[in-house]
Formats: sequence, C-alpha cells, structure tokens
Amino acid sequence: MTDFTLSKDADGVAFVTWDALGKSMNVLTREAFQEVSQLIDQALNDDEIKGIVITSGKEGSFAGGMDLNTLATIRQEAGEEPAQALFDFVMGGHHILRKLELAGMDPKTKKGGKPIACAINGTCAGIGTEIALACHHRVMTDNPKSKIGLPEILLGIFPGGGGTMRYSRMVGAMAAAPVLLEGKMMDPKKAKGAQLIDAVSDDPVAAAREWVLNAKDADLVKPWDAKGYKMPGGAPYHPAGFMTFVGASAMVNGKTQGAFPAAKALLSSIYEGALVDFDTALKIEARWFTNVLMNPSSSAMIRSLFLNKEALEKGAVRPKDVPDQRVKKVGVLGAGMMGAGIALVSAQAGMEVVLIDRDQEAADKGKAYSQSYMDKGIKRGKASAEKKEALLARITATPDLEHLNGCDLIIEAVFEDPGVKAEMTKKVEAIIPEDCIFASNTSTLPITDLAKASVRPEQFIGIHFFSPVEKMFLVEIIKGKETGDRAVAKALDYVRQIRKTPIVVNDARFFYANRCIIPYINEGARMITEGVSPILIDNAARQLGFPVGPIQLTDETSIDLGAKIARATKAAMGDAYPESPSDDLIFWMEEQGRLGRKANAGFFDYDDKGKRVEYWKGLQDKYPLAAEQPDLIEVQERLMFAQVLEAVRALEEGVLEDIREGDVGAILGWGFAPWSGGPLSWLDIIGTPYAAERCDQLAATYGERFTCPPLLREMAEKGQSFYGRFNPEAKAA
Repeated sequence: MTDFTLSKDADGVAFVTWDALGKSMNVLTREAFQEVSQLIDQALNDDEIKGIVITSGKEGSFAGGMDLNTLATIRQEAGEEPAQALFDFVMGGHHILRKLELAGMDPKTKKGGKPIACAINGTCAGIGTEIALACHHRVMTDNPKSKIGLPEILLGIFPGGGGTMRYSRMVGAMAAAPVLLEGKMMDPKKAKGAQLIDAVSDDPVAAAREWVLNAKDADLVKPWDAKGYKMPGGAPYHPAGFMTFVGASAMVNGKTQGAFPAAKALLSSIYEGALVDFDTALKIEARWFTNVLMNPSSSAMIRSLFLNKEALEKGAVRPKDVPDQRVKKVGVLGAGMMGAGIALVSAQAGMEVVLIDRDQEAADKGKAYSQSYMDKGIKRGKASAEKKEALLARITATPDLEHLNGCDLIIEAVFEDPGVKAEMTKKVEAIIPEDCIFASNTSTLPITDLAKASVRPEQFIGIHFFSPVEKMFLVEIIKGKETGDRAVAKALDYVRQIRKTPIVVNDARFFYANRCIIPYINEGARMITEGVSPILIDNAARQLGFPVGPIQLTDETSIDLGAKIARATKAAMGDAYPESPSDDLIFWMEEQGRLGRKANAGFFDYDDKGKRVEYWKGLQDKYPLAAEQPDLIEVQERLMFAQVLEAVRALEEGVLEDIREGDVGAILGWGFAPWSGGPLSWLDIIGTPYAAERCDQLAATYGERFTCPPLLREMAEKGQSFYGRFNPEAKAA
C-alpha cells in the first residue's frame, strides 16, 4: 500500500501522484515522506525522464497537510529524547524537499537539474503547500472554491517544513508575515498575487507538463540559491531590513499580545534565518519548530483545535444506534436576530426553512437578513445572484403556523421568557408531525423546565447558538432529563449539516458556556468595585489571548442583559444566590442609562458613529481607582480561575460528559485563551497540584468562589491530569 505512485509519458515527463489510500484528503505521514523521497530519487536517476510533475489523485484536493498524529507518535517513541527525535524528523523532511528543490543540478554551475512542477488540482494546505514551494513552478486550478495556504499558526505551530524560510525569502519578511501569521487560505487569484503559486489554469496538470518540457536551467534556480541573492525588503542588518523587522515585530505583538508561543518562534525563525545561508536557515527553522512542538501549548492547541474538534464534528458523542437524522425541513420560530441567523445558515445548508413571526412584516424582516447577507457576498465576489435567489427561495417567511406541517425539526428562538416559550411550544406541537424534534434556542433557561410544556419531552432538546449565528463556530446542545437519543442525534446531525462544531451537555443553570463566561464577566466587574483600573483588567485578559476583556465584553453584550440575568437568577435561586458587588455595579450602570455599545454609552464612551473612544471616566466617581494597582499576574489568574473552576465543576457535576467538549467549547464559544487548549488543558499545563494550591490562596484572599472543587483536590493529591484521567480515547481503547 503506497500513497505515491510514479508514471511517465512518451515525452519523458514523470508524474508523481499523491493519493493517500483510505483517506478523503491527502495527509503526509512518515512513511509517505519516505515514499515520495524514493520516487524523486528514482525519477532524478532515470535518464529517460526529462522532468517531473507532482500532482494529486484526489479530485478537488491536493493536500490537507501533515498527519499531526505523526508528531505525537514520534514523541512517544523517543522516550527521554523527544526533542532530538522531532528535530531529526524535521531535518529529514528538509533534506527531502531540498533534494527536490536542487533536482540533481551541479552544485557550482547550477545546471543539469530536472525541472519539477507542482500541479495543484484543489485545496492545498500545510506541508502540501511547503512541498509546492520547494518545486520550481506551481500551477493551480482556476476553481475559486479551491484554497491554498499555510494555516499551521492556527493550530499552535508554524510552517516547519521549509515554508517559513522559502516564503519569507521569496517575498520578504513584511509581505510574508500576514500570510504566515494569519494562516488564511487563499483562492487561486489571491494566491498568485501573494506569489504562493506561479500560474492558474483550468488544466493544471497539462500546464505543469508544458512548463516542464520548456524549462531552462535558469528557471530551476531559486533566488536564494543564485549568486548575489538579496532578501526583498532587506536583511536585518540592512537599514531598510532593520525597519522591516521592527515593523513585523510590532505587528506580531500587536496581534498576539505575546500570548501565542508559535508567533514569536515564527518571527524569530525568519529573523535569524535571514542572517545566514539558506541551508543553515533551514536548520534554524527546524530548531524553532522543535522548540514550539515541545511547548505544552502546542500540544494542547493541536489536541483541542484539530484532533478533538474533528472528532466532535465527526460524531464522537453521537448516540451510536440511531439512524441518520438529517434535517430536510426546519421551522424557525421567531424572526429576530437569532432566528434570522438560524434561518440563514439552515438555508445555506440546503434545507427548506419556514421562518415564523407574529406578523408578515416581522417575518419578512427576518428573511431580509438573509437577503442582505447574500448582497454583501455578491459585492465581495463570494456569491452570485443565482445563489442568492436559490437561497431565498428556500425560506418561507410567514406568521401562519400551518406552514410548519411537514417539518422534521423545530427551532424555537422567541423571547427569553418561560411563559412565552411554553405557549409557543403547545401551539406548534398541535400542528407538527408526531416524530418532529422540538428544540429551544435558549442561553439560560433550563431545558427540563421548558420541556414540561411539551407532550413529547423525549423529543425536546436545547440547541444554543452563539451570536452572530453565521459567524460563530460553536453550537451547544443541551439534554433535558427526559431528552431521548433520537433528539440528540437529530441535533447533532443538524449541526453537522450547517458545518458547525457541536458540544452536548446535560441540563443545568446556564448550561456550560454561559456558566463559565458569566464568572469571567463578574470577576472583571468585581475588580472595578475594588478600584482596579478597567484598562488593566481588559489588557490583562488580552495578554492571556482572550479576544476581548471582560469589561469590553460586557459593553458588547449589553449591560441591561447582564442585569436581567442577575435578577432572574436571584429570583430562581432565592437565598442560595451568592450576593456580589458586581451586581451592584451592573445595576448602577443600568440606572445611569449606560447600557453598553447599543446605547452608545457603557463602560466606554462612543462617538457618533458608534466607535469606542475611551473608558468612561465617570466610573471613577462611583468606584475611585485604588492608589496601588494589583500585579498583572494576579489579575490574570483571577480571570482564569474564575472560568476554569466552573469548567471543573461542570465536569464534576456531569454537565460535561466529555472533557473534549469542555476545551473545544470554551475556545470556540467565547475565545478562551486558545494557546492553552482550553480550561481543562490549561489546568494540565500548570499541573493540578499547583492549581489546587493557588485556589486555596485565591480563596483566602478573595472569597469562597475560588474554593478548590473536590474533584480538583482529589486529582491534585493523586498527581493526576485531566487528560490522563478522563481521556475519552483511552477509555475507548
């Protein structure tokens, strides 16, 4: 069984075809790397072969990158020397791609080599792009749906197969930094402009073959192998280059706030590599890449954002014995912002959608959201008038509940009031088929209580979307006490259809995501009442890798919503409700009419166009700044522990059934420090003994909300990690 095959035509052009057996997309393994190396040797040593075209045997796909399990396997097999084993593996890859790049040419004259072109017939990412960059010519299909890029940074690593050195030397550090640091996948047109590819063709194999047959010796010599090479934009020791690297460094730190190890390693690799010859630069890249791989942040990000996320999307927690529950017709109750977004993503997935609201005008307004979305897509060249017409034709906007007849899934997104939801549930269940699943899109109301209005509670479930629906990747599925397996399977299959990542949790107040977000927001508010600067609070959070700090997040989500949630929770919990200074602050802000961004006044002042100007100075009239501000780390640990302890309690109480969902849900749901791999991974990074000790210190200083959960205490005493104790893959084995 091989992933690569070699063939040649009558004109002496060899074709190395990549087709990973049993996989929908080509991914590179250790064995496959050796295979392609042997075939390249064979082709270079065959006098009848004039040149080589590397392509894929999979329609619409060239490569999906490296099989990341390979890196984990190498570490495990290496025993006490994992860094050396990883470095040796990376250098072995460099050797293979360097052999491809030099293609048998004379080391001194740079002549006599065989031209090698890459025919990219579809999506190309990671090591696939790095292989392409090592070739002498790259031709990509003209299909705009095909993408190419180097997205490794999004997984906590960086292009370590020579892509960092080749691309930065090709275009210069400043031009390379956005491509390498943002990890965006580009369509063929943009990729050509960025020099990731050389040409676009409707038949890339034929075009690559034509180039190979007409290539001259000079066409094979990469700029960095040519005499007198100078790095575009200047090397670091050149005045212009110095300014380039200063600018690139500022850009990196501005975007990452220093929270992501891979970003710093990437820039260091480019800088140090630019000071030496290319082969030495590859060794520098390999050292920095190994350094990142040995960082626990890298392993945690790969596990959560690649392995765990992929497992959840493929149905890791789906009930096994339930047949396919794919949705054909969905009814959406409520055409407000959430309902309109749900209707849009459902129609995008090809479903028939019935969008219900109190009158035709309100229903039409909800449908207009999809129209506006498609119009913006047309302006950006990402949609067409035909696609817009087809999508809108799938949405029926109406106040008439009778149109719900024939639906196999209902998603209720009406006003967040138990009485309103109960009334709608009863009305709709009288019309829909008996086997139709009913889901409530609620962010706080217990599903078990809402299901009491249903005559079929086993078919009642929660599907919690995050706003805006079309942009957010996570969907939280909530099981009530009587929710059955078919309802769970239906919800999971629906989420898969709309191409989002699901987590399944058991019913509890605030479920999982909001259960963890609210303490984050409250801890930030509480610190304000203690005299801590809101600037320090938000910047401390951003330097942890959070997209926004808790104070800014409160403004974005609206202050009166926070006040409403606090009152409702207090009413539901009664004497058990923990009084908090953060509530006093929120209620006071509400009284001042400072309701957040939507009111152009909150913790921030805003200009006439709704743009944030600065933190509201009037806040200090009520809560003066303390003369002595706390240490940055102290603020950060308060913000982190406020969230992670709730994640532990959710696991302890059975709200979370799978730790993968706890980590993936945190990162995708509210942007929990992605570098950490999620709250439970973060606890593994710092170690449960230290976490328990720090809980005791925080609880003694700031109160019982930081009390160490019994589960964490037990694990600390036993020296256990969360992925050591609760690893679902180990359980399955």
